[in-house]
Amino acid sequence: MASLPERLRTAMNEARKQRDQARTLLLSTILSDIQNREIELKHPASDDEVAEVLRRGVKRRRESVEAYEKGKREDLAARERAEVKMLEEYLPTAVSPDEIRAAVRDAIAGGAKEMGPLMAKIMPQFKGRADGKVVNQIVREELAGSPP
Repeated sequence: MASLPERLRTAMNEARKQRDQARTLLLSTILSDIQNREIELKHPASDDEVAEVLRRGVKRRRESVEAYEKGKREDLAARERAEVKMLEEYLPTAVSPDEIRAAVRDAIAGGAKEMGPLMAKIMPQFKGRADGKVVNQIVREELAGSPP
């Protein structure tokens, strides 16, 4: 199976051939971000490191969506949402909230009763497969003893 950067390059070339300017621009921007990350790392990025670059791109675009919606610029918000969807195609599948909740309950049963230690125990299990905000919310709910 091709590495994630190879899949992104192939997708960008396909988008160029199809004259899909939006997708070509998005993928070339992400590939540039990956190249910058490789320069920082001083070695070729692994698939996990590339996925992290993609997640940062998704996060930035979601923040832009919020800003555009506040500014009543639905046209720009819609473009950012479309870019998020395109980038998410290349990310590993996300973990379900139920799976996160089960891990949080196990950690609490294992003795972690405070936010910091609990997050430190849970986040490595779901690195790259779950949004930190979602994990944080579930941890808060479980610590508060509120029902799911």
